[in-house]
Amino acid sequence: MSLKKKVMERGMRLMSDPRVMKLMSNPKVMNFVMKGFQLRGKAQASIDDKVKSLAKTLKLATREEVSELKQTIRALEQALKKVQTEVATNGSKGESKKSSKSAS
Repeated sequence: MSLKKKVMERGMRLMSDPRVMKLMSNPKVMNFVMKGFQLRGKAQASIDDKVKSLAKTLKLATREEVSELKQTIRALEQALKKVQTEVATNGSKGESKKSSKSAS
């Protein structure tokens, strides 16, 4: 069993405990928990900003930039395939016109 599943099961058992349910129904506790989640989010955002700044200073690509590049490459590949298909289709039509003119 994976660690994530074990933690989830343990958390579900803990949440079903009447003592925990009573504690979680306390508005002060819920407020504290919410502030903890907000603090974690703010800390993560701050770290992400610092990493972006460092990456820019070191002239490294960030995850977002790499993701954007991958999307651009996919779009260009699709456009290239479309053009190649059109050229192949038009090329075969052009060859049949040339061969019919040569036969005349």
